[in-house]
Amino acid sequence: MATTIAIDASGDGTLTQRSAFWLFMRRKSTIGVLMVLPLLAIIAGLVAYPAGYSMFLSTLNKAETKFVGFANYLFLFKRETFWMVVQQSIIFALVAVVGKAFIGFVAAHAVNTIPTKGQRKWRGMMLIPWVIPPALSTLGWWWLFEPTYSAINWVLAEIGVDAIPWLSDTFWARFSVILVNIWIGAPFFLIMYLAALKSIPEELYEAAAIDGANAWQRLYHITLPMMRNIIAITVLFSIIVTFANFDIVRVLTQGGPRDSTHLFATYAFRVGIESNDIPLGASVSLFMFPVLAVLAFLILRNVRKRAMEL
Repeated sequence: MATTIAIDASGDGTLTQRSAFWLFMRRKSTIGVLMVLPLLAIIAGLVAYPAGYSMFLSTLNKAETKFVGFANYLFLFKRETFWMVVQQSIIFALVAVVGKAFIGFVAAHAVNTIPTKGQRKWRGMMLIPWVIPPALSTLGWWWLFEPTYSAINWVLAEIGVDAIPWLSDTFWARFSVILVNIWIGAPFFLIMYLAALKSIPEELYEAAAIDGANAWQRLYHITLPMMRNIIAITVLFSIIVTFANFDIVRVLTQGGPRDSTHLFATYAFRVGIESNDIPLGASVSLFMFPVLAVLAFLILRNVRKRAMEL
């Protein structure tokens, strides 16, 4: 073990400023702080500052010349369209996240049963929807749903089924947006759950099989308890990203028909950019921040508590 010797250059039992400085710089805690400073600067510039500035903007009037406090939020609370956006965002997030989690869980188990050599091909193919830029893949889906040249409706017509108004009917427009979000986001759940499955020791399954446990019992008593932290973190991340979704709705429906598919991000863009009311748009975008912050705190605290119990 290397030992740092401080030199008493002054002769009176005290360290020189230079030697004290180098002792401070060689501490592990100091080195750790210096190494994370670039990351902290990036987070401050790209996350903290924009978030703080958005909070400040939400307290100004439309001309950004007068402080109005919570007047923008109170104005939103009186608008029926805003509450429809809240309802749509919650339904969209819950249905999409549940669908992605279920499909990702099933797909991860299916891929995990494939021999190691074949897994690479399946993993690569299943990750394609997640790797392609969302706006680009949504354009492909828009072509499938487009009323005049819809490939899906063409197939339905060939088998004698009436065409479906995918983007002009409220129900089908919401269904289409959720379907595209599930298609894009399910591979993320797949790769996270597959990594969690790989970390479960095979000895646990072998011991359970010897004790007579069937496949469902092994899933309930071994797989789910061992994966619950990964499941919680993945669901939390997906909820936050889904609430902030912009590309799919903007490209596919632009919030229509009759504002029935607007989410917080697209509605904030409509109010703030297209209607030239930046403070009101900032208020819309910040509305779910306290709810998501509390949800993140509760889930992460639960994950930490379970991790300490292991």
